[in-house]
Amino acid sequence: MEKLVFILFMGLYAAVFSESKNTVAPEIHKKQIEIKKELSKVDSLYQSMNLKDVVNYKAFAEAMEGYQLLPAKNKDILSIIDFTLASTEKRLVVLDIKNEKVLFHSLVSHGKNSGSNYATSFSNTPESYQSSLGFYVTENTYQGENGYSLVLNGLEEGFNDKAKSRAVVVHGADYVNTGIVSALGRLGRSYGCPALPRELSKPIINTIKDGTLLFIYADNEEYFAKSKVLNHRNALIAHYEKDMADRQFGTLN
Repeated sequence: MEKLVFILFMGLYAAVFSESKNTVAPEIHKKQIEIKKELSKVDSLYQSMNLKDVVNYKAFAEAMEGYQLLPAKNKDILSIIDFTLASTEKRLVVLDIKNEKVLFHSLVSHGKNSGSNYATSFSNTPESYQSSLGFYVTENTYQGENGYSLVLNGLEEGFNDKAKSRAVVVHGADYVNTGIVSALGRLGRSYGCPALPRELSKPIINTIKDGTLLFIYADNEEYFAKSKVLNHRNALIAHYEKDMADRQFGTLN
């Protein structure tokens, strides 16, 4: 009799546990489907805009992470700087997301202490003369020592939130041109600003000013690990799955 009761109890336990698993799985699966749909939209946009030879897919995908998450006054325009490329290559791309067009593809400088031809070191520290990674929102323009310039507001604490106090702005520079590349084998460098060719600086600044997003990308493990923007989705998924498990089985105190 005791053996029969034990068998019935184990069968009931297995049935309840199986039902609980079946109620959790569909919701988590639904969330995974939603995420895959978002990723497929990014893939589709990358292909429809013919970006394969314009911008690194990973840089684009991560820029779109921030684009989807961060508020900005003008979401029609998205700018990406890819510092995995040499300074001799066109590392800046300005995209019209709304109309699916590439507006500009240009040379852009990095900070003098970030590296020679490649930018490999990054800092948020004043007087470091290094570039800073992450997401920015553009603000107003002004006439400064480097001519027509654009204020950048760094959105990521610890990575670029000191951009304003460091006077990291977009501006034109004579050292950003193919002649310098021919002479030095690399582009000229700034004090940390993303400087542009003189002939393109004004039209680019006028296109991206007043509330568009700029993403400065590099293959940097610290940034990937600590960026709250790029890790936002992973944190939400982890929290969601934990919440689902807690609701089904309770928390262990």
